[in-house]
Amino acid sequence: MALIIAGIMNFASYWFSDKIVLSMYRASEVGPTDAPVLYRVVQRLAQQNGMPMPKVFIINNASPNAFATGRSPSHASVAATTGILQLLTEEELEGVMAHELAHVQNRDTLTSTVAATIAGAITWIAHMVQWSAMFGGMRRDNNDRGGAMGALFLAILAPIAATMIQLAISRSREYAADASGAKMSGKPLALASALLKLQRGAQMMPIAGGNPSTAHLFIVNPFRGGMASLFSTHPPMEERVRKLQELARQLP
Repeated sequence: MALIIAGIMNFASYWFSDKIVLSMYRASEVGPTDAPVLYRVVQRLAQQNGMPMPKVFIINNASPNAFATGRSPSHASVAATTGILQLLTEEELEGVMAHELAHVQNRDTLTSTVAATIAGAITWIAHMVQWSAMFGGMRRDNNDRGGAMGALFLAILAPIAATMIQLAISRSREYAADASGAKMSGKPLALASALLKLQRGAQMMPIAGGNPSTAHLFIVNPFRGGMASLFSTHPPMEERVRKLQELARQLP
């Protein structure tokens, strides 16, 4: 029952993910005359890599960031803030958009949905066990209450473990998108340079009116405040840059 409930909730989010998040950030769809540089970069990358042209959106927000969403490559959208367009060079912007198209190509929205469904099911089950242990323990003798306390302890730890696994998957998908995006654009150092600029920009100016539950969508964490690495949606920036620099030495 927990798996069914979590599955229905996350499937709805997955199917309408583009509409939900784009509406949340009041993104506006643009064409080649509205945002010529951004549209040209996305169009070039899509053509070079044999991908359907995604819809292109702009978010009127000074915080520099970008994300991709959509249930499949044929139903994909990429969005960039006005802040990122002002901060990055065209080459750096190409690296960022390649990263976002890599998320689309790798179907990371589906991967995240599966992870969220499993984590949600575990959390529902944990809550059931927690209430059962609490109320059942009140009716049992002292010998049985030890088992009830053990079940309660596991009920508290299970959602934390599920969340940690979900966040670890999110971090691994960021590494994969960095690598795939760098190969798509052929410019890993441009992406590395962009990531460093974006991290500084996002820390100085976090995205206004954002929802922390959407942090994993963005190329860098859009909210101020560091978290322990195990509970972060994104890998350490130093490690991301190091991997891109290594990749740059390997590419012809």
